[in-house]
Amino acid sequence: MNITYYGQSCFLLEVGGTKVLFDPFISANPLASEIELDQIECDYILLSHGHADHVADAEYLLKKTGATLVAIFEIVTWYQKKGIDKVHPMNIGGKVHLPFGTVKMVNAIHSSSLPDGTYAGTAAGFVVEGAEKTFYFAGDTALTLDMKLIGERYKVDFAMLPIGDNFTMDVEDALVAANYVNTKKIIGMHYDTFPYIEIDHVASLELARRQQKELILMEIGQTIEL
Repeated sequence: MNITYYGQSCFLLEVGGTKVLFDPFISANPLASEIELDQIECDYILLSHGHADHVADAEYLLKKTGATLVAIFEIVTWYQKKGIDKVHPMNIGGKVHLPFGTVKMVNAIHSSSLPDGTYAGTAAGFVVEGAEKTFYFAGDTALTLDMKLIGERYKVDFAMLPIGDNFTMDVEDALVAANYVNTKKIIGMHYDTFPYIEIDHVASLELARRQQKELILMEIGQTIEL
């Protein structure tokens, strides 16, 4: 499985030959200024919630690539009014079988509204069971005991967790979350983009090492294979 990081919480995963993009916030992110939006291809776009730093490029990329939007019902409805017709609406607790695997929408503790102020339903995360690996994309969330249910029901190979604090979990909470979902591998997200969420990389990596976790802090534009 190849994973490319485009900054904030935006990742492109190639799963079983399918390209799945999460939370596209690229063109408005100064840290991602070298990423060429027009070069991104994807088959599905999954949105965790409606905030601009997660959906800024969604409409453009949905129309450009013809990708299918997967999101909570309220977000899907909003994009349908913008002419997006390839959609799959979901809600918390539901799952859908897609070509790249099974996607379960799980709870996230966070607010959610769309860029124009429209109510965007409940913030969400996703557990994706693919043929190669199972992973948890937490979206923006606080630490919650609901995460223990994920660890009880799935064998999570890695978790993509917010670590920037202030709006979401910090690194310490993310390490607890990794224990809850029973994984040793964390890919950090939602950090450094704004002054509010800047982190100390060295201290964060050392904290993870002391707790026998692998914390991966990807460079924007970097691709890794897991």
